[in-house]
Amino acid sequence: MEYRELSESEYQDIASRILYEDNHLLVFNKRVGEIVQGDKTGDEPLSETLKAFVAQRDAKPGRVFMGVPHRLDRPVSGIAVFAKTSKCLERLNEMFRTGNVNKTYWALTCARPQPAEGELRHFLVRNERQNKSYAYSAAREGAKEARLRYRVLEDTERYHLVEVELLTGRHHQIRCQLSAIGCPIKGDLKYGAPRSNPDGGISLHARSLRMVHPVRKEEVVFEAPVDWSPILKR
Repeated sequence: MEYRELSESEYQDIASRILYEDNHLLVFNKRVGEIVQGDKTGDEPLSETLKAFVAQRDAKPGRVFMGVPHRLDRPVSGIAVFAKTSKCLERLNEMFRTGNVNKTYWALTCARPQPAEGELRHFLVRNERQNKSYAYSAAREGAKEARLRYRVLEDTERYHLVEVELLTGRHHQIRCQLSAIGCPIKGDLKYGAPRSNPDGGISLHARSLRMVHPVRKEEVVFEAPVDWSPILKR
C-alpha cells in the first residue's frame, strides 16, 4: 500500500500536533476546518493524512490502520482520538457509545450564562436536511435527552470563556444547548451568533479527554492547547 508523501512542513506540522501515541492510540490536536473522517466534500480527512504520516515516519511498507471511534465537527478544534488497531477501535467504539469517556470542551460565548455555573437539560430533535438540532424543554416524539454541565472561567467585554462537560453525546449538543439559553458560541451563525469567525470555524474546542486506556486498562488524560488570548484580551 502506497501513501502520498508529506512535504517537510506538513510532516513537521502533523508531528507537532500529536498529543499522545502508543501502539494502540494516536491522540491529535485538530484545527478548525480539518475533517476527521471522509465526507461528501472529498477533502482528505485526518485519518488518511495520519496514515501517510505514520507510513512515512516509520518507513512502513504495508497498510496503516487508523480507525475513527468518534467525530469532531469540521468547524470545531481540539482532541481527536484515533485507533491504531482494529481491537482498539472496537473497544473505543464501545466506550464512546456507553459514555465511558469524559469529554470537556471550552467555548467562547456571545453572552454570559446565568447562573455562572450549572447543568443544562434539554430534549434535542435533529433535522437531517438542515444539519441542525433544535432544543426543547420537555420530551417530545423523536427527541433525545441532552445534558451538560458548564461553568464560566473568564469574562471579557464581548465574550465569555465557558468550560463544558458533556454528560450525553448528541448532534451539535453544546452548540444547540448554549444557544437555547441565549449564549450562542462565537462564530456559530447556524445557532445564532451575530457574525462569523475569520477562519470560518466556531470558537468551540475539545479541551480535554479522560478515559481508561482501552488496552492497558489504566486511566489516561489528554489535553489540547488552544490560544484564544488575542480574543480574551479584548
